[in-house]
Amino acid sequence: MSNIDKTILIVLDSLGIGELPDSADYSDKGADTLGHIIKAMGRDYNLDNLSKLGLYNISNTSFQNNKKNVIGCYGKMATKSPAKDTTAGHWELSGIVLDKPFPTYPNGFPKNLIEEFEKQIGIKVLGNCVASGTEIIQKLGLQHEQTGYPIVYTSADSVFQIACSEETFGLEKLYDICRIARKLLQGEHAVGRVIARPFIKKDGAYVRTTNRHDFSLTPTGTTVLDLFYNSGGQVISVGKIYDIFAGKSISKAYKTKSNIEGIEKTIELIKQPSEKNTFIFTNLVDFDMLWGHRRNIEAYAKGIKYFDDKLPEIIDTLNKNDILIITADHGCDPSYTKHTDHTREYVPLLIYGKQLKNNVDLGIRNSLSDVGQTIADIFKLSKLKNGTSFKADII
Repeated sequence: MSNIDKTILIVLDSLGIGELPDSADYSDKGADTLGHIIKAMGRDYNLDNLSKLGLYNISNTSFQNNKKNVIGCYGKMATKSPAKDTTAGHWELSGIVLDKPFPTYPNGFPKNLIEEFEKQIGIKVLGNCVASGTEIIQKLGLQHEQTGYPIVYTSADSVFQIACSEETFGLEKLYDICRIARKLLQGEHAVGRVIARPFIKKDGAYVRTTNRHDFSLTPTGTTVLDLFYNSGGQVISVGKIYDIFAGKSISKAYKTKSNIEGIEKTIELIKQPSEKNTFIFTNLVDFDMLWGHRRNIEAYAKGIKYFDDKLPEIIDTLNKNDILIITADHGCDPSYTKHTDHTREYVPLLIYGKQLKNNVDLGIRNSLSDVGQTIADIFKLSKLKNGTSFKADII
């Protein structure tokens, strides 16, 4: 394919860097995930290592500071798909731009759809509303345990979420009914993800466990994962990447329960002797799930700082023929008060490799799919349908 051995793509889930021009259409005017975090934390908060890759040099951002001695290539990317959810963002990074957004259900799911689901699983359901996952299990957890009825709810995203007790309902049974929902939710009701949300009772309250599982649609077009896998390369997923791509064209998958575990697993995989043509694709979900949606600015800031502190180890682990790409899939501004959902923002693009040029401004990219197209170009694979390669700018 090429003289590049490994590409490591790390998605800092939800780390947006400022509103897109159409943000008002998504009720996200003024959103700025990273900018608002930096502002809230004050002068003493500094991301020294991300800044060395060019984070503070990304133009037209609220935190632009034009640092010297930048060793990476940098820019920002717009989402071209008419959506701001996890599946759309990751699919676009891999080369798929949606023609239309996945369906959402601001008033809950249609009665006939819920009735068919109940028929197929053989029991009634509770909820069927838009809700916070942590709040709805407090509200309906006891009723669920008493009746055995699953709790069904959604959000502003295209998701069909099912919450059940691991202790009284059972984890495998929850996964089974999620698989039934996934088969049912096709066509006009083809939501991006069916999500299993298991919980337990602890100290008198209901708390979610780490055994969440996403049942995604199979990608609707060719991805860079497909190109890599079909050419004999190795595609390794870390975190929820396997779920997002429904396991398609993934050689090995490592589930993780936290950002810390995801970072450590990624470092371990980079260190491992591997054959040429390896693609490591990592998602760090805590930024979004634990801190963005819950509007916890301080915890989000600490999470970014932790990644920043681990970045030198990641970079030192790279071989001379490796490329590191750091980006995000959408925003989730923890300071935003109009809602607690994702925010329509640009995402950062930071690239480093010992063979690559340094201090290169890649400007504003029109689509996240430029990442997938560039990886395909570097490894001399077929051209993807979407995206513009920036290989010539960095090598």
